Amino acid sequence: MSLPPRPVDGLADGGKDDYSYNGKYAAGGSSDPEVPTDASDNGDFKAIDPHSGVKRGLKTRHLSMLALAGIIGPGLLVGSGGALASGGPASLIIGFGIIGIIAWSIMQSLGELTTLYPSGGAFTALGDRFIDKAFGVAVGWNYFIIWFCVLANEYNVISSICVFWSDRVPLYGYFLIFWSAFLGFQLLGVETFGEAEFWLAILKLVGLIAYFLFSIIYAAGGVQGAPAIGFSYWNDPGPFVDGFKGVASVFVFCSTFYAGVESVAVAATETKNPRVAVPLAIRQVFIRILVVYMGSAFFFGLTCPSNAFANLDGSAGRALKSPMTVALQNAGFQGGVHLINAFIFVTCVSAVNSSIYIGSRTILFMAQDGKAPRFLGWTDKRGVPIPAIVFTNLCGALSMMNVSTGASKAYQYIVNLSGVSTFIVWGAISFIHIRFRAAWKAQGRSVDELPFKAAWFPYNAWFGLAANIFLAFVQGWATLAPFNAGNFVDAYILLPLFPVIYFGYKWVFKTKLWKLHEIDLQSGQRRDLEEARKVGQDGQPLPWWQKIFKSL
Repeated sequence: MSLPPRPVDGLADGGKDDYSYNGKYAAGGSSDPEVPTDASDNGDFKAIDPHSGVKRGLKTRHLSMLALAGIIGPGLLVGSGGALASGGPASLIIGFGIIGIIAWSIMQSLGELTTLYPSGGAFTALGDRFIDKAFGVAVGWNYFIIWFCVLANEYNVISSICVFWSDRVPLYGYFLIFWSAFLGFQLLGVETFGEAEFWLAILKLVGLIAYFLFSIIYAAGGVQGAPAIGFSYWNDPGPFVDGFKGVASVFVFCSTFYAGVESVAVAATETKNPRVAVPLAIRQVFIRILVVYMGSAFFFGLTCPSNAFANLDGSAGRALKSPMTVALQNAGFQGGVHLINAFIFVTCVSAVNSSIYIGSRTILFMAQDGKAPRFLGWTDKRGVPIPAIVFTNLCGALSMMNVSTGASKAYQYIVNLSGVSTFIVWGAISFIHIRFRAAWKAQGRSVDELPFKAAWFPYNAWFGLAANIFLAFVQGWATLAPFNAGNFVDAYILLPLFPVIYFGYKWVFKTKLWKLHEIDLQSGQRRDLEEARKVGQDGQPLPWWQKIFKSL
């Protein structure tokens, strides 16, 4: 596929800053808010997106499972051990709960924006449209940093598991094997990715719920030969570790665990029916928060003591232990480590796939809008962004710091890098939503025109913005007393990156902050690819029972 024209900064005719969207966001178009331009001109019903070149191959069930369980992986199953050791079981529940409320708030904002504008670039492009191109550049690069850090973490875990099973192949050898395998799989296309993620997500949910059931039986004394532990680990070693300092440190871990809930916005461009799939996926995030994250926080703290990881040194320090592994071993299942490692391995396969997908699409859309090297914006005739996939996968080589530091330390370093970027990106999404609603009102639009309305606006959006700014600064609290220079830099080094990119790009390219009446609210909307199938052959809506059957 040929690339769109390179963005040109500056004012176009009529005084509109038309620098980046190749006509996508130019003022004008249809006056009908549901159909911005003629479908044949806008390419609404084409399988290949005419603006980005990606294929609209993801089905509603694919996006739903991606939102519900797509990014469940080593971050949750392994990283929660570090969070438990840092803060204790009570801190784990507090951290998961607070970040969960913030994540729900962010998803409400994102649902309203993405359902109306399922365009390439997601919130990075919307940052260009509603605020300033420099803002979109800063958000985009921070978001890409999150995903290449997450990807490196997952390569770190999956390679370490294989070394644990057999050390005949060195760690870097396993990395190269997996790197090549995942690259080949990603090049098969988005439909293959979506189908694989659908079934892997189901497997992950089944495995996690099975552990929850085991935890109830174990705590109640139902495991033969093992005492009933009840809530004994809440008494000894106790509910908290290091007080508020421990709670603050848990926020970093939890932000990394929740990273990915916003990925439905990135995948919306490749979704066949975004006006159906995106609202459904947004609503399922609440289930994900309640069942997956809060359930994990409760049962991990119930079945694993917070001091179980205190004495990992030497060869053990190079392994990665999960609270699930500790619980099974304490219950008398010494072979449980292999069972849990096998489960973590499966989740790693899914999580690596998701990370490469999200990271590659982020850098693809950025390149097409002039925010990243131009060659990364190319797609082949099947809609596969080959250069972006290869580049993103190469960033996974950061996991090779494991060779010298050990898996646990490598995991900690990379988590700290990505954690603060999550808060920055989430705060940016809330701010973009606030600006969108302000422009919508200033231009005389009605909220009733929106296909998806965020709950409790504006309070919810302002809460999301304020909470993420606060957490971005407080997440490194644990490094201050006693002060550790290395950990302090690791925790905060990415915080100034956002203003540096924003003001640097703004100064070089002389971008402007949009006024509310200048913001284009019309273009970029899209009808569903399978819209014609939502009605019967006589043009009438499908009966309710057919709608339920299709949903199932």
